[in-house]
Order: sequence, then structure tokens, then C-alpha cells
Amino acid sequence: MKKLLTVIAIGCMAFGASAQEVGLQLYSLRNQFKEDVPGTLKLINSWGISKIEGGGTYGMPLEDFQGLLKEHDLQVVSVGADFNDLEKNVDKVIQNAKDFGAKYVMCAWVPHDGNNWALEETKHATDVFNTAGKRLKEAGLTLTYHAHGYEFRPYEDGTFFDYMAKNATDFTFELDVYWAKHGGADPVALMKKYPGKMTLLHLKDMEHGVKGNNTGHEDVETNVVLGTGQVDIAGVVAEAKKLGLEYMFIEDESSRVVEQVPQSLQFLESLE
Repeated sequence: MKKLLTVIAIGCMAFGASAQEVGLQLYSLRNQFKEDVPGTLKLINSWGISKIEGGGTYGMPLEDFQGLLKEHDLQVVSVGADFNDLEKNVDKVIQNAKDFGAKYVMCAWVPHDGNNWALEETKHATDVFNTAGKRLKEAGLTLTYHAHGYEFRPYEDGTFFDYMAKNATDFTFELDVYWAKHGGADPVALMKKYPGKMTLLHLKDMEHGVKGNNTGHEDVETNVVLGTGQVDIAGVVAEAKKLGLEYMFIEDESSRVVEQVPQSLQFLESLE
């Protein structure tokens, strides 16, 4: 086991050396955090990961949580933000990012009525992100939107995502390659089409046989080890390297996350 962890750590350092560091989205370990916050942070450190995407303290006082992050050599480089806060309380979002010393602020979902997502919702979200993103820029932060699949519905000669990307003046995108694929898009093609608009990645693979849809919802157990599913993870990582993307976060929402993340890290190392 020690040998495996050493290999994983070396692999992560190699990615970091090429201006492409592999981190972890903390939502992956949401169930583990409910039981043991210090132990879960220690586990992340044991995987050789030092950069994380989070934004909360799991019920702990901020200073105590920050102390644990320092103890386990973990740096929060991206924090999540609620869409409603971006629309109505940007100061709260900025303060949370500053509290964690983050560089990026990520919004993962735009509230909408059931499965209703069309031009009105797309325009509204784009306006909110541009307005909030401008404020965040002034505070030295970068706003990224994590699309979930419903944005890839057809619109004019493209999709609603195309509308958002073309009109994104003050925000960028965190491309979750699973949800892009699930929504009917080609993640690598998107990266090539909008190279200046992609600043972060969620690395997540989709079990073979999953057909996908435009709802942004799927069984979390369809998250599989990177390189074993439908998503061209190797192609994504290669394109990310070309674009010079700073961070790629593994996100594994399955119940097998503790077993799968080390295997995913080994796959990423094999791409070097």
C-alpha cells in the first residue's frame, strides 16, 4: 500500500510540474466527511493530493477547519457558490473565497423549474454570471460555471451552452466531462472550440451503457474509475495540457470513491 501511495504522489507532482495539477472535489467524500472530518482530510493527503475544491467546513469553526487543512497540506484553490448568492449576495461569495484563500469560485447548478430549461433561463443565468463575475474579478477572483447537461440542448445552430460561452464576458467554465458527455456533447471538442473559456476541469468517467439525457441527473453509481468508461479522459487531459489549464479536479460521486480515486490517479499517471 505504501508503494502504491508513493507512486500516486509522484504522479501528482508530475502533473503539477507541467502546470497541470490534479486535485479533488470534496463532494466526492461527502459521506466520509459526515463521519470523520480530520480522518477524511488525512486520507486525501495520503493520496498525494494537495489541491482541493470545496468551500464549506462541515460544521466546524472556520479556524479549526483551516488548521486541519494546514496540518494535512491541503490548499483550497476553488470554492463553490450558490447561484442565489451570486445573484443577490456577491459580498458573501467573495468573503467565503477569501476566507479559504481560493482563486476560483465555481457555481455548479442554476435553479430551474423541473426539467424546463430554454433561452429565458440561459439568458438569465448568463446575465447573473457576468454581473457577479465582474465583481469577483475586481476582488481578484475568477468565476467559473460548471454545466450539468441541460445547457447542451439545441439552440439555433448550436446549443444553449454555445450561447453562454459566446456571451461569457466576465466568467469562465469548469468543464465536467461526465456531464458534458451525458448531455450529448463532446468534451474534447468543447475544449478546442472554446479554449479561452475553459479554466477548470472535473475529471469524471461514465460507465459504459449509460445513454445520457438533458436533465442533469443520473445514478451516482455510474461514476467509474477514470479511463474505464465512455469519456475520452486521455484526450481531455492531453487537450488540458495544450491549453495550460492549472487544475483538474477528480470528482467521483459513487459509493466506491475511496477505492476508485487511487485507481483513477494511477490511470492519470500512466498518461505521462
